[in-house]
Amino acid sequence: SLWLHNVLFQIHFWIGAVAGVYITLMGVTGSIIVYRNELSRWTSIEWVVKLHANLLFGSTGHLVNGIGGICLTLLCLTGAGIWWPGVKNWRRSLSVSWGAQFPRINWDLHSALGFWAFLFVLLWGISGIYFSFPQWFTVLLLLDPADRVTDQGLSWLSELHFGRFGWFTQAVWAVAGLVPAVLAFTGTFICCRRIIYKKPSNPNR
Repeated sequence: SLWLHNVLFQIHFWIGAVAGVYITLMGVTGSIIVYRNELSRWTSIEWVVKLHANLLFGSTGHLVNGIGGICLTLLCLTGAGIWWPGVKNWRRSLSVSWGAQFPRINWDLHSALGFWAFLFVLLWGISGIYFSFPQWFTVLLLLDPADRVTDQGLSWLSELHFGRFGWFTQAVWAVAGLVPAVLAFTGTFICCRRIIYKKPSNPNR
């Protein structure tokens, strides 16, 4: 319904506006530390690792990262709710009209990347919450009579966060890690355009 769409859009809009810089930072540093093992042979990147893990602020930064993970997860879920462009236009939301004007290209890029990278970004959001608030996930172990299944699942969640399964997955994770930064940039443009020019959320559809 229209009211639900508006609520989801406002949540998505304001979380994105507030957390845009943070999401960009996490995406870029995350892409770098995918190659932590390889880079450590040539140089020390521990400060980049700490920047990604706790923003160089110890337990306080660790807490902020947990909140950031919640924000990223909410951005994914609300984005999925407002992405649907209608039966006639859904295919168009999977690609970018590069020949259009910049506002349309920006919108298409935000929409298409949000769709294709949805699972990656949701994975990073949920695993980010897990790293900061593991106690929230202990309830899953209590519900699972065979504990090992859930424990293995949480272990995989941790491994999937970094994607260090070989050169191919590392390359995919490193490139995909830049997507949140692109989404933050395109989302910021949409926000600014909406605020300054009072444009609707989708100016060309």
